[in-house]
Amino acid sequence: MEKRGLGRGLNALIPDIKRPRDTQHLVETDKISPNPFQPRRSIDEIKIDELTASIRDNGILEPLLVRLKQDKYELIAGGRRLQAAVKAGLREVPVVVREATDAESLQLALIENLQREDLNPIDEARAYQRLQEEFGWGQEEAASKVGKSRPAVANSIRLLLLPAEVQQEVARGKLPAGQARALLGLEHAPKIIAAARQVLAKGLSTRETERLVRQLKSGKRNRRERHQLDPNLASIIEGFQRWLGTKVRILRQARSGKGKIEIEYYSKTDFDRVIGKLMQRQRG
Repeated sequence: MEKRGLGRGLNALIPDIKRPRDTQHLVETDKISPNPFQPRRSIDEIKIDELTASIRDNGILEPLLVRLKQDKYELIAGGRRLQAAVKAGLREVPVVVREATDAESLQLALIENLQREDLNPIDEARAYQRLQEEFGWGQEEAASKVGKSRPAVANSIRLLLLPAEVQQEVARGKLPAGQARALLGLEHAPKIIAAARQVLAKGLSTRETERLVRQLKSGKRNRRERHQLDPNLASIIEGFQRWLGTKVRILRQARSGKGKIEIEYYSKTDFDRVIGKLMQRQRG
């Protein structure tokens, strides 16, 4: 399946960033400071060694992207190339200097990593969360800026609801994101951790993981929920989800007629967005 937006290049994905004519020249490596907004936290040392060997043989084929910060340069994109260049013994590297705000620096770094598929799912989720929390972007805006669909960004951020132990397995590549998201249906951290260990031990697929979650949740609650999903209720839930742009559940008790409506949110910014929609409807 074609990845929406990726492969079009940074200029096509972020046409609104003001750019003077890019200037390319050589800069000493010790005059380039790291990008404080770098979304990638984990480094694959084997890949760094491979890139180092390539740079020794062929040089740096694509310049680093930097911005001026006082009397030094701050990296925007190309952290692995810089690290490998230093390891290869290069004293200078080719750079392109660009004007960029803090938000644009994170945005550009995120897009470059997404295009190169350098981010593990947890780092990617944290980057989307930072775009929302630090720069006030909603999921729709964040998705548009990085060339992803809103559901893809929402599903990515949901991984941050996992217990830290399970997040580590996802970041290491041992637990695929699809299986990890399925485990969120268990809701409680101890249950999620125990189920994740089963998934890892048995090498379960996403479908098998979903079946395991259903088995662990089976009982009175599931029987009650199955009775709730009549066509009228399903239509109401679908309408709520389109309007609020997030997952909504309606849970009813057949005998008493009582119940509750659950509305999910994935960050403080997302919470404010949902509340804003509800308050706007109330005022209207």
